[in-house]
Amino acid sequence: MYSRALDAVPSRVRPAIGVMPSIYALFFVSGCPALIYQIVWQRSLFAIYGVNIQSVTIVVTAFMLGLGLGSLIGGSLSRIEGLPALPVFGCIELSIGAYGLMSLRVFHLVGAHTAGTSLPAVAALTFLLVLIPTVLMGGTLPFLVAHFVRASKNVGASVGMLYFVNTLGSSFACMICARFLMRSMGESGSVIVAAVLNGVVGLTAFLLASAAPQRQADVEAAPPSAGGKLLAFPLALLLSGACGFISLSYEILWYRA
Repeated sequence: MYSRALDAVPSRVRPAIGVMPSIYALFFVSGCPALIYQIVWQRSLFAIYGVNIQSVTIVVTAFMLGLGLGSLIGGSLSRIEGLPALPVFGCIELSIGAYGLMSLRVFHLVGAHTAGTSLPAVAALTFLLVLIPTVLMGGTLPFLVAHFVRASKNVGASVGMLYFVNTLGSSFACMICARFLMRSMGESGSVIVAAVLNGVVGLTAFLLASAAPQRQADVEAAPPSAGGKLLAFPLALLLSGACGFISLSYEILWYRA
């Protein structure tokens, strides 16, 4: 099926589509360090500021806010004409890995100087500590989507498949981190593994970009096709926000239970 679909694609965009399976695998691996960081950073921050519903809420909120802002910023930047999506994605991954390597030292240093501070101060510090890396994590998806859409002209399939493989990688990382990494390597060892994965993903993205260059002029933009009546954009945003509110409410409540 994939080969028949590829035959129907103009030859000028086949190099870009031909690397799609590799990028799927790359984004699967990219989801692993993100969840390793979340598990380790949550545990580290809880050790500093205590484990209670307020701490859980602050950490989860900081992560989700950072991911959302990263997606928003990444989506805006991905519209820049001529900006190479894969190399930018690689730079983001390398930046996440660099922050990850020094993250625990930063957390412990900040915690040692802020012990006993008020809840608003703890919330502000937690947001600052995890905002930069989570913004970077959130910015990876828009750039890969932009790369895929330029080749496939299909927004829904690009977003859906990339989000699926990334979430699948995150789920895999949760199991591996809980059963093996944290037990055998501890927090610092787990962070090193995550940073190495970021480095591998980042460097591989550069290799894929050089192996299958895609020029903006070779891939003409095409409007997405609509299969039926579309929701009004404000209503779609409202429904999406409501879904996120409900999902994260469940996570915090179940975490407490």
